[in-house]
Amino acid sequence: MLRSHPAFIRYWLASASSSFGFQMLSVAVGWQIYSISGSAFDLGLIGMVQFIPSVLLALPAGHAADQRDRRRIVRCGLFMAFLAIAVLAARTIGGGINKLEILALVAVIGVAKAFEFPALQAMLPALVPAELLPRALASNAAAEQAAMIMGPALGGFLYLAGPGTVYLLGALLHLIAFILMSWLRYERSQPQRESVSLKSVFAGVHFIKSNPDVLGVISLDLFAVLLGGATALLPIFAKDILHTGPWGLGLLRAAPAAGALLMSFWLARHTLKRRVGLTMFGAVAGYGLATLVFAMSQAFWLSLASLTVLGAFDMISMVIRGALVQLDTPDEMRGRVNGVNAVFINTSWQLGEFESGFLAALLGAVPAAAIGGAGTMLVVALWMVIFPSLRRRQKLIDN
Repeated sequence: MLRSHPAFIRYWLASASSSFGFQMLSVAVGWQIYSISGSAFDLGLIGMVQFIPSVLLALPAGHAADQRDRRRIVRCGLFMAFLAIAVLAARTIGGGINKLEILALVAVIGVAKAFEFPALQAMLPALVPAELLPRALASNAAAEQAAMIMGPALGGFLYLAGPGTVYLLGALLHLIAFILMSWLRYERSQPQRESVSLKSVFAGVHFIKSNPDVLGVISLDLFAVLLGGATALLPIFAKDILHTGPWGLGLLRAAPAAGALLMSFWLARHTLKRRVGLTMFGAVAGYGLATLVFAMSQAFWLSLASLTVLGAFDMISMVIRGALVQLDTPDEMRGRVNGVNAVFINTSWQLGEFESGFLAALLGAVPAAAIGGAGTMLVVALWMVIFPSLRRRQKLIDN
């Protein structure tokens, strides 16, 4: 049982604490920036100043995670984020903060998260036995989904007392995560250090290319997210197709996270023991089918149900993909592989939203979402042919 592994409990609490703090922060920063400038372009800059460091630093951060103590890297990232949010709180409460200062501090947080992510992901397999890793991933994902659902709502509520209040709590939550991570202890062999070179930095890329199952999992994630980005079009569907108001849009936005959260509870208690390859492909195909149903729906309840199912299928595939990448990657390579994976994840989300918006402008929202859902199912069919070993994969641990 996961409860018998205190290192994982501290890890889970630290991850949940920082996730809640970050989700609250994102709401407050958006409101504050828009209240200062009134510019939609400035809202886009918030995402850009986080996206740029996440992509540019992913490979160096992954290399660092394989050459240094991963716990120390995560602690440094958490403490850097804590300091930036604390400064943001102090400047906001003191008055006179401008949008450039806010964006600069958000960029610092983006740098901290860029280094934190691959090290944090690479730590997890050393905290629990391999057979419990899928449950650990599901439990951790449940905390992240809960943060995505409740964090923005809590941040919006606390914003009534001023953005400084939100930032103070966000800083406190990151400090708690830092302390919990400082208490974390586990037994593992230290990764063998290599001298820094282009070869060592890009070793994660070469490993992925030489491992068909890992390449198949990561590339499937890339194209599924790239094509299945219908959630970016939710405001259009809510207003023009489903004829609902802001309350309906809020429910539609929460539905995928709610479905993922419910499925994560089930996965945290049940281990996937056989046919994991087909299960993963089936879940991604289900994600595409749910997207297609959502695209064609003109009933609010059906749209809500399809988005909930979409989130549940996404959680199944995410847990299997995450476990396969972690278990098939040697410990000394996990940081660099997770760094490459971070590039794929961040790029696919950003480009997926752009692709959906571009097609919606060109063809309309319904055809854009329908093409995305059908395209996702087509990718599944192709990947089952291109990566037969992944299709035949029976267990997460490939003996």
